[in-house]
Amino acid sequence: MCRTGGLSRRSFAALVTAGVGMATLAACTPGSPTASPAPAPSVSGPGTPSQLPLPSAAITTAEPASGSPVSPVSHAPLGAPPSSTLPQQHSLTDPASQWVIVNKHRPLNPLQYVPGDLVQPDVLLAISGEGALLNSTTAAAAEKLFAGAAAAGVTLTLASGYRSFRTQAETYNGYVNASGQDSADTASARPGFSEHQTGWAFDIGDGGGACSFEQCFDEQPAAVWTKANAHTYGFVVRYPSMREDVTGYIYEPWHVRFVGVEAAVDMATRGIGTLEEYFGVGAAPDYL
Repeated sequence: MCRTGGLSRRSFAALVTAGVGMATLAACTPGSPTASPAPAPSVSGPGTPSQLPLPSAAITTAEPASGSPVSPVSHAPLGAPPSSTLPQQHSLTDPASQWVIVNKHRPLNPLQYVPGDLVQPDVLLAISGEGALLNSTTAAAAEKLFAGAAAAGVTLTLASGYRSFRTQAETYNGYVNASGQDSADTASARPGFSEHQTGWAFDIGDGGGACSFEQCFDEQPAAVWTKANAHTYGFVVRYPSMREDVTGYIYEPWHVRFVGVEAAVDMATRGIGTLEEYFGVGAAPDYL
C-alpha cells in the first residue's frame, strides 16, 4: 500500500531515484533474513515506533501462465466464503501463506515477521535494497508476469517490494509527523499491518516512471495491462477503485498481491474485487 500523501511528488521521486524512497513510501506495506521475529527495532530520525498506537483496452490480454489451473465457477455453501469452493485451502493467518489477509483489523503475527526466503526477482527494477526483494514464490510469479507484459509490448518495473517492520515504521511516522495520525492512516499502513512486510505484495511502475504512485497511473499501459491480465499469473490489484469502505485504502492501481492462479482467476471470474469479500473476513475500513 503506497501513497505520497502530503509529501512533494518531486521530493518523493527524488528519494526513490536515490534509492532511499523506502522511507517515504506508503503502505503503499536485509542482510540474511530469517523467519523468526527480530528484536524491536531502534528507528532514528523523525518519529520512532514508540510513537505508534498499539495494534488493537487496446492492450492484448495474455494467455494464462503455462500450467495454470483455471476452474469453472462453483457455488459456496450457504454462509461460506467464495474461496471455500477451491479444492486447495490455505491459512488466512499464517504470514507464510499465500492467502494471509493483512489489513487494518488483521495485523501480522508475529508483528515483526520477516520472510525466510527473500530473493531478488529477475525483473526490471526501479528500486534497490530490501525493496527489490520478494518471497521466492512471489518472485517466480512476478518474473512470469513481467515477461507476459513484455510479450504484449508493455514495460513493468518493480517499484517497491518487501518492506521491513523498521522501514514501515519510518514511513508511517513520517506521515504522522507531516500531517497527523488521522491523515497518515489513510495513506500508510502501520508497521505490522502492511502486505509489503510479507513479501507477497509489490508495487509496479512503468518504464518511464510516469505517474508513479499517483492516481493517474491507472491510465498508463502498465496499469491497464496489469488490471486486465494479472489474475492469469496469480495476482490481484489489492486495493480496487471505490472500495476503500472494504479495504481501508484508496484505489492503488500499482499495488499487486499474489494469491495463486486458482484464487485470482476465480475472483476475476466471479467479479469479486477484494480479498476481504472473497475470503469472507469482513471489511476493515479503519483500525480497531
